[in-house]
Amino acid sequence: MNITYNERTRSFAIETEHTGYYIGIVDEENFVGHIHYGKKLGTEDELPALLRIYEMPKVPSQNNRDRLSFYDSFPFEYPTGGIGDFRESCLNVENSLGQSAAQLRYVSHEIRRGKPPLKGLPATWGSEDDSMTLFLHCTDSVLNLEVTLFYSIFKGIDAVARSVYIKNSGTEAVTLSKAYSSCLDMDNRNFDFISLHGSWARERHIDRTPLFHGRLAAASLRGETSHQQQNFCALAARNADYDAGEVYGQCLVYSGNFLAQAELNQFDSVRLVTGIHSEGFRWHLAPGEDFTTPEAVLVYAADGLNGMAHSFHDLWRSHLIRGTYRDSMRPILINNWEATYFDFDTDKLLAIAREARKDGIEMLVMDDGWFGHRSNDESSLGDWFVNESKIKGGLKYLVDEVNKLGMKFGIWFEPEMISPDSELYKKHPDWALAVRNRTAGLCRCQYVLDLSRPEICDYVFARVADILHGANIAYVKWDMNRQLADLGSAVLPPERAGELYHRYVLGLYSLQDRLLKEFPSLLLENCSGGGARYDAAMLYYSPQIWCSDDTDAIERLEIQEGTALVYPLSSMGAHVSVCPNHACGRVTPFRTRGYVALAGTFGYELDITKLTAQERELIPEQIALYKKHNELIRTGDYYRLASARENRDYDAWEVLAKDGLQALVTLVQVLNHPNFHSRSLRLRGLVEGTRYRVQIEDSLGSKRDAGIWTGRTLCNAGLLLPRLWGDFQSQLIYLSRCE
Repeated sequence: MNITYNERTRSFAIETEHTGYYIGIVDEENFVGHIHYGKKLGTEDELPALLRIYEMPKVPSQNNRDRLSFYDSFPFEYPTGGIGDFRESCLNVENSLGQSAAQLRYVSHEIRRGKPPLKGLPATWGSEDDSMTLFLHCTDSVLNLEVTLFYSIFKGIDAVARSVYIKNSGTEAVTLSKAYSSCLDMDNRNFDFISLHGSWARERHIDRTPLFHGRLAAASLRGETSHQQQNFCALAARNADYDAGEVYGQCLVYSGNFLAQAELNQFDSVRLVTGIHSEGFRWHLAPGEDFTTPEAVLVYAADGLNGMAHSFHDLWRSHLIRGTYRDSMRPILINNWEATYFDFDTDKLLAIAREARKDGIEMLVMDDGWFGHRSNDESSLGDWFVNESKIKGGLKYLVDEVNKLGMKFGIWFEPEMISPDSELYKKHPDWALAVRNRTAGLCRCQYVLDLSRPEICDYVFARVADILHGANIAYVKWDMNRQLADLGSAVLPPERAGELYHRYVLGLYSLQDRLLKEFPSLLLENCSGGGARYDAAMLYYSPQIWCSDDTDAIERLEIQEGTALVYPLSSMGAHVSVCPNHACGRVTPFRTRGYVALAGTFGYELDITKLTAQERELIPEQIALYKKHNELIRTGDYYRLASARENRDYDAWEVLAKDGLQALVTLVQVLNHPNFHSRSLRLRGLVEGTRYRVQIEDSLGSKRDAGIWTGRTLCNAGLLLPRLWGDFQSQLIYLSRCE
């Protein structure tokens, strides 16, 4: 890990353990150009030539007649709009006359150990011992705009974190109509564009499309990350797969509208950008005011998608997730949602808790329906007062009774929303987002609170904090069940109306930050109708996020494959639920449901009092597996071995300990076929000369010792696994070093 500047070549080298990111300053106008990102390069003398400044159209000082041609082909580190670069810009600025143009020039830089926080925004963090940051200061002398590009790297992790600070140092106001976080210009190397798409109950499915001349993008205009798109994308060489080939990953640490885009131009150059989506965004900068973009993280891997995933996982686990539960086992919970929906009371919850405790479950979570007069999803959001006709004896009594069983207690909130049928809406109808003289649209029979207003955030925090202070609550599930629309605030002046989307997200961050400061030992799990706000920014506040409302084990295979491409298994909220599954009606073996949920935070989403005796007997067995393997799953390297999405046959993944001496492999047979031999499953990352004992159990209840094998054989030839009788069957394989 090192960042250096060479005065003679006017170049920066930002180098991690295996990768290098190189920047050059060219011409007397001090243009900031991108030289290379990927494997490390040779001597610094070689760097300037890679910018092609000796080719036509050359630099403006040598060929001013073709300045626009230079702008339209130079690999800018942070391109600006309105000057003649007709590719996607990252910064568009309007002056007081409404004219849009900006041009940045390098003025100075600083290289410091450590990493500064971003004002009001979640971001990766680091100490002086494990991180370094380049501050690259630029200016637009016409607008008197100061722009600082931040680049941070981390010890032992092949990732670069980028963000941008913009300050109006002039005497007139300007307006930012676009302010992205990152740009990467490079030659096309036969790239595919990889994104994660979906909808409710089928989030983050992998999509892979060859680049074409034009633009490919993933985006959200829903005010949140969304079920439909993820604020991640990657460029992968056409021959790249999970195990080999070049991959460039890009992930935005943000929870609102975003754009992640790749553009292939007429010179076969690719521009990869990400940031807050420019549609619906306008930020007024009065003299002296500033703006900070969310952080973008870039990852380069020469060893395929698994290699990219390792860098993202390590970075999030070591430099993003915080708090008590970052490095510890999470309590095994049972949530009453699919067990009871809104039809519950104190007696029913205590009945579930008593039975759950017998089998080793450690926490009861009370989901939606405990407040106001809420008996369905059409009322009471905003009225965060306990409904004591349902929660008889009050919340403290219920929590105390659960605690007496030796269990923790958790509770569900949807703090960002307000129901038209609520006391809060009767008092403060102007607190809901709405456009003047228009009737706001309902979704799930609810409106959205205007979190851009501090007084509304104060109210929400006070109500949630009052509930948490009133009882011994260890866990909060923070939900958000609709998108943002009718973007109007009752208080923002016209020149700041375009700031509402982003100010809403900043209000959300401030709320969750206050909550964790007030309750530092709280386990927070974010949720948005399932996985609509599964993003890196939320991991800054909650170590786990509800992955999807679809808990069917087979549907979860594709959801969790896409999620694990970017996010660690320890962050994925995953539960065992009943069959037929409530989302799709599928029936799968109880053990298979457990094996799939094991690749996440693990818990139960069912009425335990209605399970069969055979299913009840399996719960202690599953809990024992969770406790045995949790540290490995939480800290190990994830490898995708096979994808049912691709082969339509079976799914398999491996988690390997950092020292390579133990591993857990899961195989789920989606469809069985007659007259086939055993499967040969080639493992990854094992120490070649080490001998491993292989133990296998399966969803049919069989357990066996499969002998002792060398890592070399298991990786190069594979482990032979018999096909199981029936669809949706599964196998769990544990490897441990033989002494």
